[in-house]
Amino acid sequence: MIRRLLARLWPAPLPAPVPVASVSPRDVGLHDAVLDGWFLNDSGELLKGFAITADDTLLDVGCGEGVASLFAVRQGASVIFTDSEHDKVRDLARQVEAQSDKPNLGLVSNSLPLPLADGCASKVVCMEVLEHIDQPEPFMAELVRMGRPGALYLLSVPAPVGEHLQKGIAPASYFQSPNHVQIFTPERFAAMVEGAGLVIEHRQATGFFWVMGMIFFWASERAAGRELSGAVRDRIQAPYPPLMESWAKTWQDLLAQPNGLAIKQMLDQFMPKSQVIIARKPLDAGDVSGRTA
Repeated sequence: MIRRLLARLWPAPLPAPVPVASVSPRDVGLHDAVLDGWFLNDSGELLKGFAITADDTLLDVGCGEGVASLFAVRQGASVIFTDSEHDKVRDLARQVEAQSDKPNLGLVSNSLPLPLADGCASKVVCMEVLEHIDQPEPFMAELVRMGRPGALYLLSVPAPVGEHLQKGIAPASYFQSPNHVQIFTPERFAAMVEGAGLVIEHRQATGFFWVMGMIFFWASERAAGRELSGAVRDRIQAPYPPLMESWAKTWQDLLAQPNGLAIKQMLDQFMPKSQVIIARKPLDAGDVSGRTA
């Protein structure tokens, strides 16, 4: 079931089937994300409520592997993507160039400030970045500057419960620059977004699967005596620790149960990995209406 879903989401050929005993945490994590409303190709929504069309210019700040940018390219949008790491920008630029005939731009930058014009983007994505920033408020102001009036923003940061749980097992460097130097409560996250002048349209908290997956990752690495350094998203690659694969199989089996989705949603609320906000830049000073779901 998961392989059929992945084949629909990603047009590129999938790797050959793996033995039943070996389950990719990334594949299971992607399936989990789709259940949360991510990567809706049929409607062109990166996340439900955040649609991207061929008329859009998407700014992807802290692009990493470029999941958001590549999704936007598949919808026909132009993309501007930035990251502080040259290799990531270079690799993503190659993929974008191969898939798009629109004007696109990749920048190596820490985003303070970005060398881009005011109002250059109709959609702005900044996922799992703000926790790395010593002064997130000026960073948010820079994001708002680059959105057009009416632009939609997709923002995410780790949820505090998952961060505090990892403090007992993750290496100290995980909570030091350039990694996680901020922990946002839901209240602080929302206040920062609204304080920057945006109107919150939607909020959600998800990712119990990845909280447990990261705990098992740290435990496996420490037990093997491996040195832990670098950003986490760069380290979670195949071959995966057997404990992570076992957890992925357990989660896959849970989701297949008749009430699996309800259990997942309950656990996501209880112990989320990430908190997500979709927000809108007002059209003018009087446009302050909004809703928070």
